[in-house]
Amino acid sequence: MHHFEMKNGTLYAEGVSVKELAQRYGTPLYIYSTATLKRHFQAFDSAFNAVPHLTCYSVKANSNLAVLRLLASLGAGMDIVSGGELYRALLAGVPAERIVYSGVGKKASEIAQALGAGILMFNVESVQELTRINEVAASMGKVAQVSFRINPDVDPKTHPYISTGMKKNKFGLNIENALDAYAMARDLPAIEPVGMDCHIGSQLTTIEPFLEALDKLLAFYEKLKGMNLDIRYLDLGGGLGIPYNEEEPPHPKEFGAALTKALSGVSLKVILEPGRVIVGNAGILVTEVLYTKQTPSKSFVIVDAAMNDLVRPSLYGSFHRIEEVTPQGRGPQDVDVVGPICESGDFLAKDRLLPEVTQGELLAVYSAGAYGFTMSSNYNTRTRAAELLVDGEKVIVARRRESYESLVAQEI
Repeated sequence: MHHFEMKNGTLYAEGVSVKELAQRYGTPLYIYSTATLKRHFQAFDSAFNAVPHLTCYSVKANSNLAVLRLLASLGAGMDIVSGGELYRALLAGVPAERIVYSGVGKKASEIAQALGAGILMFNVESVQELTRINEVAASMGKVAQVSFRINPDVDPKTHPYISTGMKKNKFGLNIENALDAYAMARDLPAIEPVGMDCHIGSQLTTIEPFLEALDKLLAFYEKLKGMNLDIRYLDLGGGLGIPYNEEEPPHPKEFGAALTKALSGVSLKVILEPGRVIVGNAGILVTEVLYTKQTPSKSFVIVDAAMNDLVRPSLYGSFHRIEEVTPQGRGPQDVDVVGPICESGDFLAKDRLLPEVTQGELLAVYSAGAYGFTMSSNYNTRTRAAELLVDGEKVIVARRRESYESLVAQEI
């Protein structure tokens, strides 16, 4: 559920007219709903109340400081994958002891930054990374808490670009040789192994892959206990999907109930890393129709949002629902919705039946709260969109629109 709905023939974000926001702040424009963010986080987090847990929001999904501050105020921890995301999380007021650091390519400077902040733990993805963390921690007189990201070789049945838990993926350690890594970690002077971690993919629409991975991890946990390791955390990552089109992903309650049952009698604190399921449907991208164009074989709607603003359709072939901000009741047309960028891959929708629109009208691209602005770029020297956070009738400019001056400020 989200809080974008039609009122009196026009789209509203909570208590504010989307048309008026576009007129005031320009387009392309990202708009996020506070009520939706709160509802989604609380629905997810409460689904796991029967087990000790920490919900660490995945910063990469949407890293806007206003969004992070809101989630932190609700008790969220953060899952980060870079020093920049750590900086953002701390700036947003997230306690360091609620931060876990994932990712395959942590630099020594980023490791030192995280150790200095006092994060909960590193999710380690290779033996060389473990060695580097040990070296950095020892040089700082600290002991780093770590878990290993274990690759359980489970097929998440999602897009191959966002599948992360199979043998062919770059992430984690094969479960077959992860025991050797734990033995090594146990003997390193500046390392304390405290957890197990896995993340099998994104936009999962069934809980079976989660449970298959969990079975393998729990069997692995028994082996770790036999090594006299004090493993306290089980990090199951994120990946629960959302409805973009006709998907029917499970409700977090279903996942929570299954997880509670599977962990009965197991004394581990669960760490969860939701991203898309919290913010995906809490945001829309508003764009203006610049031109319509008819060729002998195709009808085009040319808008001012492009692949640099929302890359998912071009990169993954992803579906995002598109609707008129102020519906006019015209009949449908089969169109491609495309942007101004000089690439044939610059589109928001292909072969889509949409009501006929005219120059100057506004369209809303739904489910744009996750992996929208965070994956945007300045390709073609385009300024990135402004971001707004709506709370009832209150509007917060969460990020001002870039200017041409800001685009070249770091250049000589």
